[in-house]
Amino acid sequence: MADTGSGIAPELIEKIFQPFFTTKEPGKGTGLGLATVRGIMKNHGGFVEVQSQPGQGTRFRICLPAAERQLSQTTLTKAAELPAGNGELVLVVDDEEAIQHIVRATLENFGYRVISACNGVEALSVYKQNSDQIKAVILDSMMPFMDGPATLRALREIAPGLKIVGVSGLSADDGDSTGAGGVQAFLTKPYTAQELLFKLHAVLQNQ
Repeated sequence: MADTGSGIAPELIEKIFQPFFTTKEPGKGTGLGLATVRGIMKNHGGFVEVQSQPGQGTRFRICLPAAERQLSQTTLTKAAELPAGNGELVLVVDDEEAIQHIVRATLENFGYRVISACNGVEALSVYKQNSDQIKAVILDSMMPFMDGPATLRALREIAPGLKIVGVSGLSADDGDSTGAGGVQAFLTKPYTAQELLFKLHAVLQNQ
C-alpha cells in the first residue's frame, strides 16, 4: 500500500507501531491502527515494512509466509484448533485501511467472505445493500463522520438481531456495552488473529 502524502519524519518511523502513538489531534485517532496490524501480522509469522520520505509519501509492504515446507506438530495442532467459518459474509467497519486488509486476509483464510466499509455512513449503505447475506459485523468504535456507537444504534434499528463484534482501543467497560441493544462480543486493540476468530465464531454460533 502506498500514498503520495506528506510522508513520515525519520525520527517518527520507529514509533509508529507503538500502541497509542499518534500525531493526530485529540479525538481524531487512537494510535492503535498500526499496532493492531503488526500484532496480527506477527501472529501469522509475517511482518510489515515501511518506507517513507518527507514530502514524498509512504509505502507499507505487508509480508506473509506463502508456505512452509515443514510444520511442527505443535503448529499443526494450533492451526487445527482455530475455528473456521463456512462461507458467512462478514462486514468489517474500520477507518484504518491497513486493518481492513489484514482482517480481510485473516477471515478469508479461515473460510469467511468479507465486505468492508471505512465509516459508519458507508457501513449502513453497504449493510442495506447486502442485508440478506451479512451474518455479522466487526465494528470499530472510533471513526470519522459516524462513530461506532452511532453506527451500532443505527444498525440495531435496521436489524435488531444482527450479530456485532465491537472493537476499540478502550477496555470493554469503557466501550460499547454488551448484551441487548449493544454488541455480542468485544475486541480490544491490538488483538490477535486467534482472538478475532474465536470471538467471531462464538458470536455466530450463539443463535
